[in-house]
Amino acid sequence: MKRGTHQPLVLHEDRFFDPDANIRRAARAIYDDTRDLPLICPHGHVEPSLLAENAAFPEPTALLIVPDHYIFRMLYSRGVSMESLGVPTRDGTPVESDPRKIWQRFADHYYLFRGTPSGAWLDHELHELFEIRIKLDSDSAQAIYDRIAEHLASPAFRPRALYDRFNIEVLATTDKASDRLEHHRAIRDSDWRGRVVPTFRPDAVFRIALPTWRGELDALAAAHGHSIDSFAGFVAALEERRRYFKSLGGTATDHAVVEPYTARLAPADAEAIFRRAVAGDATARDQRSFEAHMLIEMARMSVEDGLVMQLHPGAYRDHNRAVYERFGPDKGADIPVATEYTRNLSALLNAYGNEERFRMVLFTLDESTYARELAPLAGHYPALRLGPPWWFHDSMQGMRRFRERVTETAGIYNTAGFNDDTRAFCSIPARHDLARRMDANFLGGLVARHVIDLDDARAMGRALAYELARETYRFDTLAPATPARERVATGAR
Repeated sequence: MKRGTHQPLVLHEDRFFDPDANIRRAARAIYDDTRDLPLICPHGHVEPSLLAENAAFPEPTALLIVPDHYIFRMLYSRGVSMESLGVPTRDGTPVESDPRKIWQRFADHYYLFRGTPSGAWLDHELHELFEIRIKLDSDSAQAIYDRIAEHLASPAFRPRALYDRFNIEVLATTDKASDRLEHHRAIRDSDWRGRVVPTFRPDAVFRIALPTWRGELDALAAAHGHSIDSFAGFVAALEERRRYFKSLGGTATDHAVVEPYTARLAPADAEAIFRRAVAGDATARDQRSFEAHMLIEMARMSVEDGLVMQLHPGAYRDHNRAVYERFGPDKGADIPVATEYTRNLSALLNAYGNEERFRMVLFTLDESTYARELAPLAGHYPALRLGPPWWFHDSMQGMRRFRERVTETAGIYNTAGFNDDTRAFCSIPARHDLARRMDANFLGGLVARHVIDLDDARAMGRALAYELARETYRFDTLAPATPARERVATGAR
């Protein structure tokens, strides 16, 4: 391409659909039924302060690049330093602060995202949200930056206005057990009718062998309003905090572990491990046993309070120690490991897997478990639902492989629909659109092979796009909210 010329950015109406005409025709009909359904966002990492404060986004890089590890991990893998992309350091040492230079560097390397889900999401954001009609590259970078900045200065691009425009019905955040949830309270106390709910994530207070644990325990005690001097007091504090999260609309908990190991401790052993932790003497073995016991405790509490339990195992967190030490956690260096579910979850599922009030959503990064373990487990235990592929597998082919390997044994109604799991607020519609297209294409293949008819496929498409997530996470038990598009029409905020 000659300098000064720009290639058009075109989103084909049949993108991600099969080239086979019969499959494509059915996929298009199924997708047409789902494309405008509201978005259910049951698990993610958007900061609630974004919607509580409703401040204008400062500029394009702060919105699209700096907070998104999907983007800077790819650039880092090709030798682009995080400092040059403006990613803040732990110790506050200077990083690139000129947003135009960061944007130019990103555009210079945008070709790296060709064929990836990040590339598909970004093109969707540029085209559909910011009305960009030329491809992002070195030559077009600054013109596109100016266009996005112009949009961001408009009231129509404030976070709450975008929430409504995206047609989000409910958005769940992820919050520490000790979080005071002041941003959630502020949203509830405002005159805006958007539904933003917290998710209870107590991981930090289960990792008793880490040097940070005592500080986490003290924060939990402060939020609880009472000292925590025993294991029984610890459990009571967690129960109280769960009630508080639920009072602000929370419907779920979330737990990240390397292995989904569960085993019950005798009361005396749990107390002894807790006291060693308080004394600063807990070992890695103690922590493994404690976490295994606490997962069963979390299941027991879910039976009692109805919160849906999510389990995210199989990630070796912060694999790159140099990046972790300089930039902190969640910087794109969480790497999948092989994960075993059948034996590890036996204690928990034998205790609560048949309970009517218990619901547990299992996620994975290990695709080899789909057909071997996850589908048979979900196809048997009433409590289990399978969450969609996440991180490295929430891609075009990852979604297809998941449906192919799970559906025959578990069907679709033992799955939890789609889950965008993102920090990048503006990518939410793009992620849902990609998932709806891929699910429509999968179902279109079943129609073309006469496994199901088109009417059934349409019903299944609506379930995967909207109904299953809403029902799995018990959002249908919440008080009715004003639909996003009705809020837009009436001007309600």
